[in-house]
Formats: sequence, structure tokens, C-alpha cells
Amino acid sequence: MLTLTERAADEVRSIMGKQGKIDHALRVFVTGGGCSGLQYGMSIDEPKDSDQIYESFGLRIITDPKSLPHIDGSLVDYEESLMGGGFKLDNPQAVDACGCGHSFQTKTTQAASVGGCGSGH
Repeated sequence: MLTLTERAADEVRSIMGKQGKIDHALRVFVTGGGCSGLQYGMSIDEPKDSDQIYESFGLRIITDPKSLPHIDGSLVDYEESLMGGGFKLDNPQAVDACGCGHSFQTKTTQAASVGGCGSGH
């Protein structure tokens, strides 16, 4: 399951409105890369037949079957800081992350890791 905070839902709704895609969903996915092995991604997209669909604060959240095991149970938040705002995933599947927070490892990917900078980035 994937969920949003109310703040993240408001931000996604605003982005969808600006893009004229209010009937779409927030896609949360994982790609290979980064110094810890996996990277998060998000986009505004239409669901595909194979997607898992969740709802949070009136918005649909979708993810593909390959990404779900790596992000299941995650909470998407939106935070403001002096450097600007941005989305953040609180991922219970992550067992290690790069210091920058953009890449991570799960138990499965940690066992298969062949290098990278690890958590000392």
C-alpha cells in the first residue's frame, strides 16, 4: 500500500491542475541507479492494466508490479525548506540509503549489491 500525507496530496493536486491532468494519478516507481542501487521516481500518469491502484486524500496513487515490493508501505510527504520544496518517501522497505537520500537499497537489493558508495555518500 502507498499513501500520501495531506500536504503531499494538496501539492500533487496543484501539479495536476497546472498540467491539466486532474483525472490522472500519481505514479510512484523505482528505477535502477544511484549509488545505493535503486532510485525513486514520481510522475503524473494514467493507470495501466497491470498497475496496483491505491487512494489517499481523494487522489489515486499507482505503481507497477516490479516497483511495489521495493516501496510497499511507503508514505509520500511534501516538505518545504530553505532550499525549496520537494517530495519525500518514508519507505519501510529501505535498509540503506545514500547520504543524499535519492537512492536506496532493500533487503533484496542489498544482497545483490556489487559496490557503490553505500550510506557514506
